[in-house]
Amino acid sequence: MVNRVALVTGASRGIGRATALALAHAGYDVVAAARAMVTTSAGAGVSAVVDASHALDELRAANPTASAVNLDLASAESIKEAIGRVVKEKGRVDILVNNAGITRDGLAVRMKPADWDAVMRTNLDGSFLCIQQVLPGMMRNRWGRIINITSVVGQAGSPGQVNYAASKAGLIGLTKSLAQEVASRNITVNAIAPGYVSTDMTKDLPEELKQAIMGKIPLARMGTPEDVAAAVKFLASDEASYITGQVLAVNGGMYM
Repeated sequence: MVNRVALVTGASRGIGRATALALAHAGYDVVAAARAMVTTSAGAGVSAVVDASHALDELRAANPTASAVNLDLASAESIKEAIGRVVKEKGRVDILVNNAGITRDGLAVRMKPADWDAVMRTNLDGSFLCIQQVLPGMMRNRWGRIINITSVVGQAGSPGQVNYAASKAGLIGLTKSLAQEVASRNITVNAIAPGYVSTDMTKDLPEELKQAIMGKIPLARMGTPEDVAAAVKFLASDEASYITGQVLAVNGGMYM
């Protein structure tokens, strides 16, 4: 396999961490990106620093070429600076996994504009800006993989999550449109829509809500970050070269 460079956002924990690790084990030169991926000051929370440190240690154990970069998806300047540094050090980005995302849940009637803006800016705007930074290089090299992590919520909706659902549905539209724009340059663009996955984002759900969710999943279990990472690894591979503009559901059958 050609030594492809893969940039994974939100790589300090959860799906991003599992994805970065799966790609590293598969031989990719992985760059793990997150807001506190590299400790440069005391500004990051202790738990975030610990998560990032452990994630980077795991990656380097899987592939010594693995590296990390601080990237804040809510900041256009941070995105430009971080990806510029990756391109300078690695020469290119062959695979972009737009995984990082946030929630600011609340009923629409009471949702604060700041909560709407924060979710859209990180989940949708941030992903688009990352794409803009890597796309010129992919087009020059006539090869690329862009994989956007959306959500079953972006397909089926979820009460109390109009901002999150809108941002993830937007990623699906972005995926399909961009796939048509760049296919002639041998760049594929796909999305993965996880269902309910056991991560920090879902672990604090009330038990009765977890049971209600489980009742809607034909496979009768929550997904794991590794389930999603396996799908990312496939879409990043040469075996997926004839797949573009698609949304791969990794949801246990809860939305078909």
